[in-house]
Amino acid sequence: MSSFDATDRAILTRLQSDGRIPNIELADAVNLSPSACLRRLRTLEQDGVIAGYRAELDRERLGLGLTIFVQLKVSGHSHEASTQVEAALTAIPAVVACYLISGETDFLIEIAAGSLPEYERILLDQILAVPHVVDARSTFAIRTIKSRGPLPVH
Repeated sequence: MSSFDATDRAILTRLQSDGRIPNIELADAVNLSPSACLRRLRTLEQDGVIAGYRAELDRERLGLGLTIFVQLKVSGHSHEASTQVEAALTAIPAVVACYLISGETDFLIEIAAGSLPEYERILLDQILAVPHVVDARSTFAIRTIKSRGPLPVH
């Protein structure tokens, strides 16, 4: 689905702020009948526009108050090498986001850790052990101002 009408945009915007809203309340919020709202919702899900639903957890309360962004440089720029690096990085539980990027480095990953010693173990034992990774540069978040904000729906 490449274009959305105002009602689709309203549904998507509302769901981003409250993914657990009951259909009847969602329908009321977007001025649809519950059955019409559910049909549109199912279409957005089937088209892959709504990728899924999940709980957002509080990192601090889980003891994961340290956020680190790591830029990785890899050797052997090939599709096979990239696939191996991607698979290895996404298998590390502390990696909460991973991007293939342009510029001086090749990957940008976000790590959630509980402490500097924990991050050191993740870096030395897991990240630097990934085949083809030749350099890692870490940047530590001092404070999170906005994270996983809603996407603009056009």
